[in-house]
Amino acid sequence: MPSKVSCLYLLTVLCWASALWYLSGSRPSSSYSGQMAGIPVRRSSARGLSGAGKNLTYGNVHSRPLNPHAFPFLINEPDKCQTPPAEAAAGNSTPPFLVILISTTHKEFDARQAIRETWGDESTFGGEVRVVTLFLLGTHPDPVLNQMVAQESQVFHDIVVEDFVDSYHNLTLKTLMGMRWVSTYCPLARYIMKTDSDIFVNMDNLVYNLLKPATKPRRRYFTGYVINGSPIRDMRSKWYMPRDLYPESKYPPFCSGTGYVFSADVAELIYKTSLHTRLLHLEDVYVGVCLRKLGIHPFQNSGFNHWKMAYSLCRYRRVVTVHQISPEEMHRIYNDMTSKKHLKC
Repeated sequence: MPSKVSCLYLLTVLCWASALWYLSGSRPSSSYSGQMAGIPVRRSSARGLSGAGKNLTYGNVHSRPLNPHAFPFLINEPDKCQTPPAEAAAGNSTPPFLVILISTTHKEFDARQAIRETWGDESTFGGEVRVVTLFLLGTHPDPVLNQMVAQESQVFHDIVVEDFVDSYHNLTLKTLMGMRWVSTYCPLARYIMKTDSDIFVNMDNLVYNLLKPATKPRRRYFTGYVINGSPIRDMRSKWYMPRDLYPESKYPPFCSGTGYVFSADVAELIYKTSLHTRLLHLEDVYVGVCLRKLGIHPFQNSGFNHWKMAYSLCRYRRVVTVHQISPEEMHRIYNDMTSKKHLKC
């Protein structure tokens, strides 16, 4: 007889299929009209936050928060990092070794499910290395999609949602939500990874070759694909940065937002620093600005790729992340790498 979870999962898949068919029809687009270049988009009713810091310049620190981040959790998993009951009964307390924060959007159910079934599977390492996987979202203007995500959360218990509009220009808020969640509900975790839903992660390489569970935990540690760039002033660019929002001619070193890893103490440091740092809509740049304020220098790691790579077993064994991977590719790559662990390159 099928289990309750299996039935709920099947129901969720059927509901998602129906909802996406409904949304793909001749309905008007529900894109958020507030996505103006260079201006972080928030919910207009978010407690007067849209005017915060209007006459303040980037870099100023004040006693009263510039960005209070006063967005309540609409969906939360506050006990996600608690010791599992079986281990607690045996007197074992095992905080997560790694928390994975995955930025995703409402319609990406297939991507989330592919991650759950491949590299994001929390049981991959058994009791040897405890991993926690969380998907981060804001809210969608379409209530149907919000309801579908709520139902999905009831099945998998791996989704966190805050009350801000989920949009490209609010990616910074989404990452800060993840930092806030870790510092509040999972402060004893050892390492955190922030990544996206179209990324393939080589977990063996990440855990055993980079983070090394048997070694002493690092602090004030941050690594990924480090970029040394300058603001793009062309308004037609996706990465346009207005001069009045960021007047400097160079960005501080920052890690590509497609995937970076840091020690858990940095989550609280970045979150608290963000409260007094003017928001930028480019999430990875903004994290770099906070790191500069904290005096933390990100380490370059060539294993983090922010581009797509053609698959080959030996090539993918050497990387930590690969960008632009579809759910179908994720399954195929993961299954091939898992079944061929015995082969040498």
